[in-house]
Amino acid sequence: MTLEVGIYSKDLELTERIQDYATKKVSKLERFLSEIGECRVDLSYVKSARNAADRFIAQITIRGKGFILRSEERSDNIFAAIDATVDKMTRQIERFKGKHWRKRGAEVETTGIVEEALEEEAAAPLIVRRKSFVLDPMHEEEALEQLQLLGHEAFFVFFNVENNRINVLYRRRDGSYGLIDPRIR
Repeated sequence: MTLEVGIYSKDLELTERIQDYATKKVSKLERFLSEIGECRVDLSYVKSARNAADRFIAQITIRGKGFILRSEERSDNIFAAIDATVDKMTRQIERFKGKHWRKRGAEVETTGIVEEALEEEAAAPLIVRRKSFVLDPMHEEEALEQLQLLGHEAFFVFFNVENNRINVLYRRRDGSYGLIDPRIR
């Protein structure tokens, strides 16, 4: 099975050379995790970055049944950014596979995928962006694992199989985690 890689660019001319390079590098991730269903590569150039070494940004998002992994790296050239992001994603896949197979074995299947929720604009009270995503049922431990694997520092929204409700897992200032379990009146 060949991994289909979607490559998207922002403020960067997506040449055939860049596209071929990214496809070749990212396709190798399938060797480490065969259950990848979708792979997206976002490449961008930020002219206003403070440090010239952080102007090129590569982000890889992979999805499969029960997981979503994301990595992002910055560099002074797009090829180095792609390489660094693939390396980081490889480490994340290894960490995910280790936790997934070591802790759960065949008992519980990981089934949760969640993306980021709304981005907040502190200055403008208007809703400027909306996101929707699919919630698959998962246990609290799996939600905590996904929060860490995605690199989300603030929160993670998931459907809790233990109480059949949508919950929000968040990181507290002291480094521990809290769980919001909303109820409808």
